[in-house]
Amino acid sequence: MIKLKEFNIKINKEWCKRCGICINFCPKNVLKADEDGFPKVVNKEACIQCKLCEFRCPDFAIRIDLKEE
Repeated sequence: MIKLKEFNIKINKEWCKRCGICINFCPKNVLKADEDGFPKVVNKEACIQCKLCEFRCPDFAIRIDLKEE
């Protein structure tokens, strides 16, 4: 089993236009729209750090930050 690094998922609401691309591309359903339509992390434990949310975001509003060892 591959051990994943410690990480944080950061969402910049000032840049986010609430398109839902990050939510739709996540293979593990880590993200869900909040009451205002912004993505929020609802299942961080399921995240496999594939970064599809980060790579697909047209506004660079979501980022996976790996913690330094």
